[in-house]
Amino acid sequence: MIRVEDLHMHFGGIRAVDGASIEIEEGSITGLIGPNGAGKTTLFNVVAGHYTPTSGRVFLDGEDITGLPPHELFHRGLLRTFQIAHEFSTLTVRDNLMMVPPAQKGERLLDAWFRPGEVRAQERAIREKAEDVIDFLEISHVADELAGNLSGGQKKLLELGRTMMVDAKIVFLDEVGAGVNRTLLHTIGDAIQRLNRERGYTFCMIEHDMDFISRLCDPVIVMAEGRVLAKGDVASVKADERVIEAYLGTGLKNKVIA
Repeated sequence: MIRVEDLHMHFGGIRAVDGASIEIEEGSITGLIGPNGAGKTTLFNVVAGHYTPTSGRVFLDGEDITGLPPHELFHRGLLRTFQIAHEFSTLTVRDNLMMVPPAQKGERLLDAWFRPGEVRAQERAIREKAEDVIDFLEISHVADELAGNLSGGQKKLLELGRTMMVDAKIVFLDEVGAGVNRTLLHTIGDAIQRLNRERGYTFCMIEHDMDFISRLCDPVIVMAEGRVLAKGDVASVKADERVIEAYLGTGLKNKVIA
């Protein structure tokens, strides 16, 4: 589904991504791991259109999407979340979800004046979609809560729910587990797996929690110093001497990859 070929992203003399090539298969939950500064988030930002690469190409379903802005990729079904959730804090959870679908008739003054029936019908459909998402994620107890009042984990669930409002093809999750308690992390993991199995979502996720990665991801891609170091299942990646060396900042042979 996603193919990245010989990608370079330089910031002055810093080679944040330095010739990385990856493939993300349709229907997979692919993990992207590596030590801090490995280039993972920069790679995400290039694929998601936030940066135009110095060189290299990005393909979605065989079509070159290199350098397309995020709003165009959004319409093609490619979405990403952020390590720090970007909710509308003064709107309710339900309204946050209902804001997502593009080209809503109620946003156009002429439609609001001359086609109020169409506006109401579309709004009902969007509200029904939001209720389906709320039920799926089991967050009905906070549906009418202001998003700014949610916990960190609930905000991550809301971000996941927002991707469901447009039936995304592929979602890039940037440290969805960061700052989330274990109970909510389990809930988020269940939602990702169900979206993958039941609704055909493809995911690629940056994560430092190897238990979470082990539970969800196959394959796992390891980056270090802007390059792809290894790819495989969790067990083979954790046993790879190159991966162990990349994570050894203190010389401890048995340091857990995190």
